[in-house]
Amino acid sequence: MFNALTAKRLQYIKKTLILLSFCTLSSQLFAEPLDKNNINFIGPLAADMQHKPYQTEHRNAIVNSLLPALQSVQSELSLFGKNHQWQSLQKVQALTLGGIQALKFTATASRFSQGNLTLKGIDKAELFINGVKQKSDNNNYKLTLTTGQHQILIITEQVANWHNVELDYVANTKHQNLNISKEPKNRLSAKQLFDAATINMISQAPDAKQYIVTTRHYGDSTANQAQYITELKNDDDKVIYRFESGQPSNITWSPDNKSLVYMLDGKLKQLNRKNLTLNTLTEELTGASGFEFYNNSSLIFSWSKSPKSSDSLTKHYKGLQDRWSYARTTYQVYLLDNNSGFIKPLTQGPLSHSIEDFNSNKGTVLLSRNVQAMQANTHPATELLELTIATNKTAAVGQYKNFNQAKYSNDDIYIIAGPDFKEGLGRNLPDNMLANNYDGQLYLVNHQGKQAKALSKQFDPSIGQVEVLTNGDALVKVTEQDTQQLYLFDRSKNHFTKIKTHLDVVEKFSVSANRNPSLLITGTSASAPQKLQRLNLNSNRVNTVWDSKPLSYANTDIPTLEEFNFINQQGAEITGRVYLPNDLDKSKKYPALVYYYGGTSPVSRSFTGRYPFNLWAANGYVVYVVQPTGATGFGQEFSAKHVNAWGQYTVDDIMQGTQALLAQYSFIDKNRLGNLGASYGGFITMLLATKTDMFSASIAHAGISNITSYWGQGWWGYLYSGEASKNSFPWNNNELYSQRSPVFHADKVTTPLLLLHGDADTNVPVGESHNMYTALKLLGKDVDLIEYKGANHQIFSRDKRFDWWSTMLAYFDKNLKDEPQWWEYLYPN
Repeated sequence: MFNALTAKRLQYIKKTLILLSFCTLSSQLFAEPLDKNNINFIGPLAADMQHKPYQTEHRNAIVNSLLPALQSVQSELSLFGKNHQWQSLQKVQALTLGGIQALKFTATASRFSQGNLTLKGIDKAELFINGVKQKSDNNNYKLTLTTGQHQILIITEQVANWHNVELDYVANTKHQNLNISKEPKNRLSAKQLFDAATINMISQAPDAKQYIVTTRHYGDSTANQAQYITELKNDDDKVIYRFESGQPSNITWSPDNKSLVYMLDGKLKQLNRKNLTLNTLTEELTGASGFEFYNNSSLIFSWSKSPKSSDSLTKHYKGLQDRWSYARTTYQVYLLDNNSGFIKPLTQGPLSHSIEDFNSNKGTVLLSRNVQAMQANTHPATELLELTIATNKTAAVGQYKNFNQAKYSNDDIYIIAGPDFKEGLGRNLPDNMLANNYDGQLYLVNHQGKQAKALSKQFDPSIGQVEVLTNGDALVKVTEQDTQQLYLFDRSKNHFTKIKTHLDVVEKFSVSANRNPSLLITGTSASAPQKLQRLNLNSNRVNTVWDSKPLSYANTDIPTLEEFNFINQQGAEITGRVYLPNDLDKSKKYPALVYYYGGTSPVSRSFTGRYPFNLWAANGYVVYVVQPTGATGFGQEFSAKHVNAWGQYTVDDIMQGTQALLAQYSFIDKNRLGNLGASYGGFITMLLATKTDMFSASIAHAGISNITSYWGQGWWGYLYSGEASKNSFPWNNNELYSQRSPVFHADKVTTPLLLLHGDADTNVPVGESHNMYTALKLLGKDVDLIEYKGANHQIFSRDKRFDWWSTMLAYFDKNLKDEPQWWEYLYPN
């Protein structure tokens, strides 16, 4: 009897059959046979070889030795004197070929993609993705590709008939198909940003005729272990000596330009610059550092001594600093005679001494030390001393609570310190504002310390480093808004002049000691990777010595950058910059990420770094980097608003800036906004989550959730709070410590929040993320917590860095692009 129940059953069967049919079709729908015209072919390589690599005991080594040459973007390869050209696989006419062959193509994934690649007609092969060997199951490879471009390289050793070779790709879903191309044009990748060769040390001889440079790079074969190359070069940039046995440190040049000294494998060595002969000065120098030629025959240096490890079951704290692992290590100053190797102590006692500068003509050394050990003070006092070596007597120059660096300038002393130095000598603020002493100022003090002059009161950049030229003028490295620049201070004119380096961020510099000073400079720009430049201070002429762009970023699309500033509600200009995705189509809507400073320093315009803005843009995000109120480098009044604010102005600037961004860039989707910050920026991320729902996903790395616990438990919490919470403590300003702490407002959070933290963080203890995670979990909020094992405040190691970058992008892809697959792959339920 045909009734309603029978009809329902028939309808169910019909739907089931349709579904099964769709599943059958879907496997065909997602199949994507690869076009041979889009696959490069090279071979036969070593056609006369009698034994293939797989027939030997050293297959992996043989294949890996060829891998770098095949990965290269070069159009040809020379092997045993014969040149081989890459060509289209479609053009291969031979049935069989001797030797080995290779196939290569670029696979572009517009999103996180997974699928299966099957090699048909190939008997023996190895497949590599971005240089990493993949596992095979009967020539079937399971591919997992993150958003971006990937080089697929197949090295074949046995093919019966090249006419039968096919590469079939089947995507797991219809959204995960790949775009295949022969072109080597690359979208920026995480590997490029981390692995690319960079210069991490430069040192120029006093006469500027030679210099030493160390380059560092990473790779798959060495994983977390960086590879270093250190070379001695002439001023024509030709290598005259390479340090093959190891990497030298503590390099210093003799004033007479005859030799240089360096540490290597615990030995102090002297290299003759003319004939390159080596001499070992001494070997027993464990803990020694900071070597400099005091004169042509002796070296001055610092030597540390750590207490013996104890088997005690307890630790009795001697003071606030005793939380630091190095607090009981002392540093003293010594003089080494180069001829005999004899070492003479210059300082001793319970207090550590640091070398600020020395004057061998006068026979004096400028030293700094803490006034007392384990000072219980948010601004520990530093004493500046002048030691006369001949008499071993010291004379006090002064005691300062805001002190960073000191250098001789003829008979006077340059000092870098905060605006409050010497009772506020450097202040350029209204009387009712407290200075931010992270905003470095330059002073000139006579060597008795009685007379002092503020040199940079009207100079907005924050001064971080000073080097003194032979005429007494100063070369200073500064933070100027979101850039780091070099300025020349002319003592006679009391004037700062900017040096035109054409770089956004000067990283390292080395200046010669001759009358016509030469500068070697490394640095980057927001959209250009690192360069090494030579600059003549007198002519201001700049020559590029080394450029990483053609070496590591050839054929790479770098995202476009635009400046974006706005006026906040207080009438102050808030600067920022916007990174735009490649191939931007303004008719479409894009997700956007907003990033802001940590600590009290602006977000610099470095090409890369811990937070890779260019990479995020290359992955389809508009990236807005905003410099809110409180950052140094914009003038004292701007940075002073960081004091006792704890987000009061910062969050308003970020929200106002984001609204201004949406008004300016119509292609940004207001419903797909993400924000992130680290350290103090992580605190700001949490605080924003309690104040606005304008963001659809937020990430806080090593953020502060409870100002009180950070103040009391972070290694440097009470010192940083000495500026950020100046004169405020839990007992006299409990409103600041509680009501400005995000965890006290966790019930107001509506935005999905990812908390990232190193479980060994000593700066901002991991408990800060635990506080917020516990609160949000109990409140039933959308929150995730991921800890990096063994990591401190920053994520340094290569494997953790790649995972960390992937985690952040995957989280935003899930919440802002509705693409959860990457996140689910990294963190399956």
